[in-house]
Amino acid sequence: MASSSPIVSGIAGRYALALFELAKESKALDKVGDALDTFAALLDSSADLDRLVKNPVFTADEQVAALDAVLKKAKITGLAANFLKLVAAKRRLFAVRGMISGYKALVAEELGIVSAEVTVAAPLSDKNREAVLKALESQAGSKISLTEKVDPAIIGGLVVKMGSRMIDASLKTKLNAMKLAMNNG
Repeated sequence: MASSSPIVSGIAGRYALALFELAKESKALDKVGDALDTFAALLDSSADLDRLVKNPVFTADEQVAALDAVLKKAKITGLAANFLKLVAAKRRLFAVRGMISGYKALVAEELGIVSAEVTVAAPLSDKNREAVLKALESQAGSKISLTEKVDPAIIGGLVVKMGSRMIDASLKTKLNAMKLAMNNG
């Protein structure tokens, strides 16, 4: 089922699929997902860790040793820790962000959760976020995992991407359409 998924491709996809299948077999999808989220947050907050992951100058042994220390300090253990160390040992740590997002996509697919991204000019209030979420869930007919991006360039309104569909209700697009209509008319 998951192996035929179009979301799994390349090195990151193959590793993500392998981890997903192991986690599913071990009934540890959530535990592994939480550990990967913790590791991704560490990557985002530490320039040194990000450099370790991306820089090919470090040997596999150096990456594994440094990663082992980071994982112990972050209390990341079990399947997720072993996976990350294996990735480092195989010199594939540069693709770890893709592996994490691939894993999350496979888990979402398994649970019937549809991913949606909403881009807004200013952060949504809790009330507006809930309204957007409810509207998208009724449209999709399933649970939605909502990612919010803020882009002041859209001026107002929102842009929603859900699966292969995109709805652009931004003020910027509407103004551009009016400008085009005025120039052509």
